[in-house]
Amino acid sequence: MSIERFDIGSRMSQAVKHNQTIYLAGQVGSPKGTIKEQTKEALEKVEKLLAAAGSEKSKILQATIWLASMNDFDAMNEVYDAWIDPNNPPARACGEAKLAAPEYLFEIIVVAAA
Repeated sequence: MSIERFDIGSRMSQAVKHNQTIYLAGQVGSPKGTIKEQTKEALEKVEKLLAAAGSEKSKILQATIWLASMNDFDAMNEVYDAWIDPNNPPARACGEAKLAAPEYLFEIIVVAAA
């Protein structure tokens, strides 16, 4: 059994690779940004973490998105739809939740193949 951890902090790792599966912690953008800016920044973090673990966005298996408000669904999807690999879309869920701080509007959790 092989386990690698990336960007290890005192509370959590930003990514964990177990065998050929990569699990990302929830990724957010700058709390000062708009929903589109936060979405773009979080997706850029996802790409960097996947690259560090030996993967890419075309290998995302599942994405779970949390929005502070479902009123931002369409604006978030404008950014997400332009970013995701259209030939390899993952299984996806999106819901509304209180995030870690009220300034956060978007969070994404990803599972990907290596």
